[in-house]
Amino acid sequence: MSATTGATSGARAWQRMLSGRRLDLLDPSPLDVEIADIAHGLARVARWNGQTRGDHAFSVAQHCLVVEEIFRRCNENASFDALQMTLLHDAPEYVIGDMISPFKSVVGGGYKTVEARLEAAVHIRFGLPPHPTRELKVLIKKADTVAAYFEATELAGFTTVEARKFFGQPRGITREMLPLQPLSAVEAQALFIARFEAIEAERTKAVTK
Repeated sequence: MSATTGATSGARAWQRMLSGRRLDLLDPSPLDVEIADIAHGLARVARWNGQTRGDHAFSVAQHCLVVEEIFRRCNENASFDALQMTLLHDAPEYVIGDMISPFKSVVGGGYKTVEARLEAAVHIRFGLPPHPTRELKVLIKKADTVAAYFEATELAGFTTVEARKFFGQPRGITREMLPLQPLSAVEAQALFIARFEAIEAERTKAVTK
């Protein structure tokens, strides 16, 4: 038997987390989801494949903070559940990384299936619906697209003409409203957890009223 045969006969489909949890990618359990692992992972996953300006990568954790900021400004009456689902909209990427959109279209449906299962596990872990409603998903996507426009033009080298073509022209939101200066992984991780905990505190208050 070759040195590699035994190692590849049973393909591993789980990820060991720093918390000690072992998350099964094909059948993820909410019991194996921890916010510390999500924040740690997202703060170390680079948006735009790392092709951004600055001394640090612009992380998915920081992107999630930007999207939640935009969503909150555009939807002043949104529930705290909606805010939390917006903050966590890219949470599966702490396990599967951030694929740029052109590559997602090549990979196809398998990626989306794994992503949806991870999203459900994350949401259920924190007492949220497994998936956002269709209406909420549209609103989150709008905020995500606005964030992509400003990230593209401020950080990723897109011209405004290119960005308008792919993401449209944002209205009501300006660059000055958004925290777009790339942060270190440690800073992004801490801010992500702080915002998560702030929303959780408000969710708890809303339930106990």
